[in-house]
Amino acid sequence: MEQDNKIKETVRDVYGKVALETSSGRDCGNTKSCCGSSAQPDTQYAHELGYTAEDCGDVPAEANMGLGCGNPTAIAGLKPGETVLDLGSGGGFDCFLAAKKVGPEGRVIGVDMTPAMISKARLTAEKNGYSNVEFRLGEIEYLPVADSTVDVVISNCVINLSTDKGRVFREIKRVLKVGGRIAVSDIVASRPLPDAIKNDLATYAACIAGAMSMEELNDMLKESGFDQIKIEVKEASRSFIQKWLKESNAEDYVASASIEAVKVAKCCSGKCG
Repeated sequence: MEQDNKIKETVRDVYGKVALETSSGRDCGNTKSCCGSSAQPDTQYAHELGYTAEDCGDVPAEANMGLGCGNPTAIAGLKPGETVLDLGSGGGFDCFLAAKKVGPEGRVIGVDMTPAMISKARLTAEKNGYSNVEFRLGEIEYLPVADSTVDVVISNCVINLSTDKGRVFREIKRVLKVGGRIAVSDIVASRPLPDAIKNDLATYAACIAGAMSMEELNDMLKESGFDQIKIEVKEASRSFIQKWLKESNAEDYVASASIEAVKVAKCCSGKCG
């Protein structure tokens, strides 16, 4: 428990500093943050993650902090009128992209445990007139969202930061409607991580040490009540992971992956839900 708390505080501190620095007009830099490479323009990095020039143009510039390891909105198949939940929403980049796709009849909720990120995202939403987006302070293990109210859960390189991923997936299942879906970009381990990486708080905050294997992830999703599971590793991602923590050789052990699944109904005693 003590180590879990240390990890959580480290992650909150790292991303709080990212939010404060970008709010004051400084480039993110991404040297220590998950999903970023130092000395690289955020728009260039966004293109590497799979965002188009149109995507970047559709989102307020202040929301693009060069964070992430993929583009979950590209695999989510969002439809007008849907309710979307973004876990670890940061500055709101993916939330604002989702808001355009679900339209004025839809709704987007961002949840983040870092107060500075929530403040930044709320200011951006207000300044740019996003009436269908809201940001809530909370932890992804204890989502501040009602049961069975969400159509799609997205997340971008955040679930790996949790020390209780099983609880995260159970919470995702709780808030999703039956038939609701997961569309996540995250980091997975392709080889067992060496102790030097697993036991380093810096590599945990950099989205490396907390990565699960594809087999572990698949099993956890099944146990949590999901079906139609699809995990696709992006081998090309190793090129930008190499820049996250230089000389760590993290790219030899982890890669970005797109993760999709659907909440299934379970029937007991004639009742389904």
